Amino acid sequence: MSNPKLSKILVASHNAGKISEIRDLCGPLGIEVTSAAELGLPEPEETGDTFEANAATKALASARASGLIALSDDSGLVVDALDGAPGVYTADWATLEDGSRDFAVAMGKVEDALRARGADTDAKRTGRFVSVLCLATPEGEVSFYRGEAPGVLVWPPRGSLGFGYDPVFRPDGHTRTFGEMPAEEKHGWKPGQATALSHRAKAFKLFAEQCLGVPAT
Repeated sequence: MSNPKLSKILVASHNAGKISEIRDLCGPLGIEVTSAAELGLPEPEETGDTFEANAATKALASARASGLIALSDDSGLVVDALDGAPGVYTADWATLEDGSRDFAVAMGKVEDALRARGADTDAKRTGRFVSVLCLATPEGEVSFYRGEAPGVLVWPPRGSLGFGYDPVFRPDGHTRTFGEMPAEEKHGWKPGQATALSHRAKAFKLFAEQCLGVPAT
């Protein structure tokens, strides 16, 4: 899908952290952003077994309900020593019995699982954050943009910035976790910038190049 004149999108999410990051990324491109949360749209059930399937479910539901072009993100933490878990179930690992989410609990579960497998060195604690963006039209057309950020799982958690599993993820080439990085450093990207750090920023860079016609750098 190519739409260089796209001026407004609906972010198909109720996650404040994701909405904020996508709004920050859209700002330099002059794209107006609203969200499923702001419009009071329901959250569809995510039953897919891939990031692409879940991203499409969310984007299509919001696009059809609102009549707007929608952009969704399905993302997660993929840990090599855990055979790719939690993966598409990243948020589920944080879900408590009452339906609320506690990512401190989720980070503890990942750490317990790593220790159970004897993952006691950086070489055994590798993983990546994955983000798949899906752009959907109300007519049902979809396109996907995938970004990955490799790194190492650390313990104990470090930093109070970001959200989700950010405090236990140290991206390759850095000494600080995502939880210790300000937003501009973690996911900041704008046209003309050659690289992006976070998984979501990498996916958005691809979206900007392939969908909006922003020149690749």
